[in-house]
Amino acid sequence: MSDQDRGVKRTGLGMMLLFWVLFIATGTWWFQGLVERQRNPNSHLVSAVEEGAPVVLERNRGGHFVATGRINGEPVEFLVDTGATYVALPRQMAERLGLEATGSAWFNTANGRVRGDLTLLDEVSLGGYVARDVRGSVSLGLEGDTALLGMSFLDHFDIRIRGAQMVLEPAAD
Repeated sequence: MSDQDRGVKRTGLGMMLLFWVLFIATGTWWFQGLVERQRNPNSHLVSAVEEGAPVVLERNRGGHFVATGRINGEPVEFLVDTGATYVALPRQMAERLGLEATGSAWFNTANGRVRGDLTLLDEVSLGGYVARDVRGSVSLGLEGDTALLGMSFLDHFDIRIRGAQMVLEPAAD
């Protein structure tokens, strides 16, 4: 085999290797996006939707309503929890957001009774809606990067759940 034939063969193998690396990388990127959309199908709500339009949430693959909103201007992933009295945050998230405790309280959770701190959130937003001076709690039992979007925020809305959708509209006064 001549040197020219070996060079062509190496170039062909290199091109094939590059193709497969790009193919696998693209497939991984696509699959991660698919998994993320199944986990949080409402991540687009971190950007305001049309003001006055209802906020429509889709259930995730696990049957929960997960959405990305903001607390004091910072993006936060929320798990909508109509059983939570306050917007509940893990301690690490509260520290990252610079929240200060305004008191402490006992909370009855699915994992039992826990002690936590009370706080006041200057602003909580989801979609095109913003609520100011929202009561919150910092819970020792919560971990990770997800906050519970409780009734201290949701009380501002009429909530309809039908099938795989939750619709939030400003509460009629």
